[in-house]
Amino acid sequence: MAGAKNHDYHILPPSVTPILGSFAALIMFFGMVMMFHAEHFGSGGKYVFGAGLIAVLYTFYTWWADVVNEAHAGDHTPVVQLHLRYGMILFIASEVMFFVGWFWAWFDFSLFPAPIQVVDGATETLFGQAGAEALLQWPPKGVEVLDAMKLPLLNTLILLCSGTTITWAHHSLVHGDREGLKKGLWLTILLGLLFSALQVVEYVEAPFAFAQLNYGSAFFMATGFHGFHVIVGTIFLIVCLVRTYKGHFTPKQHFGFEAAAWYWHFVDVVWLFLFITVYIWGGWGAPIHG
Repeated sequence: MAGAKNHDYHILPPSVTPILGSFAALIMFFGMVMMFHAEHFGSGGKYVFGAGLIAVLYTFYTWWADVVNEAHAGDHTPVVQLHLRYGMILFIASEVMFFVGWFWAWFDFSLFPAPIQVVDGATETLFGQAGAEALLQWPPKGVEVLDAMKLPLLNTLILLCSGTTITWAHHSLVHGDREGLKKGLWLTILLGLLFSALQVVEYVEAPFAFAQLNYGSAFFMATGFHGFHVIVGTIFLIVCLVRTYKGHFTPKQHFGFEAAAWYWHFVDVVWLFLFITVYIWGGWGAPIHG
């Protein structure tokens, strides 16, 4: 019969969401550029950026809402679910490459320390001759580092515990225990929020700044980028919790939750590498703050 569906794939209906998302990202980018050049554009950049950001968030909402509706309509056949899993795996792989860049910068600075040159190419560093000699070791001479056995260790234990609670929630879902699913999600979300709060405390107490020293720049970029992922993962889990209370997930079909759990485990593993390389190995031999 002409037009009959003879395959397991879901053919998406026409949608304006992709083109809307493209223009939203473009507007947000231009707004960011305008903010960086406020001397030319004044305060208009933040309004353009805000409009683009709102449009991007709206795109996220509508696109993911469409995916949820497709799942409820029965369009997510086993083949479609498999390809959704492939997509999530590739997304996490791309996130790994982001962190490879931060780790690369950290190891490059630590294994091959060098003075920071001023922008105009002069031979003097930002800290003079004495500062140049101080920067030829890692961490730079005179820099106090955070005690890895205090807040960083506590945050490590918190994330490890959150990995067990999200696994408990996943196990409960697979076996039809919706109460266990809710409790596991609640605990994971609370642990994620606690981690973020302690990270803020750590940043406030840090004895070094983001600017001037490559130690501070590399530290805040690596740990801050991870902290951003923790916030995104926490939002991901909150959405899953809301969907759980709406009865969306079943033992046989729960890819949205599964993707959130994969993402959260990825965040856990990255933090273990950060804890070992940045806090323990990266600060070895330096005076400890406080």
